[in-house]
Amino acid sequence: MTDSKQTRPKLGLIIIGDEIMSGKRTDKHLPKVIELLTERGLQLDYAEYVGDSPARITATLKRAFDSGDVVFSTGGIGATPDDHTRQCAAKALGVDLALHSEAEALIRERMQDTARDNGTTYEPMHPDNIHRLNMGVFPIGAKIILNPYNKIPGFSCVGHTGRGAIHFVPGFPVMAWPMVASVLDAHYGHLFDKSAYLEKSVIVFGSMEAMLTPLMISLESEHADIKIFSLPSVDHPTYGRHIELGVKGEPEAVNKAYPAMLAGLHKLNTKLGPEMVR
Repeated sequence: MTDSKQTRPKLGLIIIGDEIMSGKRTDKHLPKVIELLTERGLQLDYAEYVGDSPARITATLKRAFDSGDVVFSTGGIGATPDDHTRQCAAKALGVDLALHSEAEALIRERMQDTARDNGTTYEPMHPDNIHRLNMGVFPIGAKIILNPYNKIPGFSCVGHTGRGAIHFVPGFPVMAWPMVASVLDAHYGHLFDKSAYLEKSVIVFGSMEAMLTPLMISLESEHADIKIFSLPSVDHPTYGRHIELGVKGEPEAVNKAYPAMLAGLHKLNTKLGPEMVR
């Protein structure tokens, strides 16, 4: 492997909000972030869901800051009483909150745009407008993430290790997804490698996972740079009961391990269906 692959930070996603935990809204961020990463030759290493509990959010963010990972966090960065993410990020870092000058300018610009669109006069000292500035109160040292939808920025903070960062974006997909993409493209282009990952699999009929486990263990032992995966299904609309057995990892390693997997399946006299490459 190249040095860049050896040193690639882990990539994480934290999704914050009681509305997700209660089922009032269905999370759409996880599949989209996976898609954005895959388009750039990257993989998500983990994801966490957290309700609107300040103590739990703080603990989750502190763990992420301490990890040195690159993490995206969605939700809770507004200025209503149930938005805790900005405050929890500051607490996790052990720093104070302060109105970010660039964020203030963007929020004021947004308020002027809104007033103009509504045919009203912008009143900078109106209590509602003063309150809206809270959306630009970030942990000291944070850098803003531009929001192309409505100019209200997100923010990024570097962790305690000096490596990695958490990038905070709104919970609204129309805002969050372009912001995640822009952070990836602006700061992590050196990690992109669209040829760095390959997945090959085959549909296996009439077998149990216990029967395939020794083969899986043997393959991972003999091919250290790959992962074997097994995805059983009992009611697939096309294949019915089956197991999708596959190999994933760097293309060179996968192309060595996959034929060995097929050979092992043939020795077990398994019935094989279609093969897939992703």
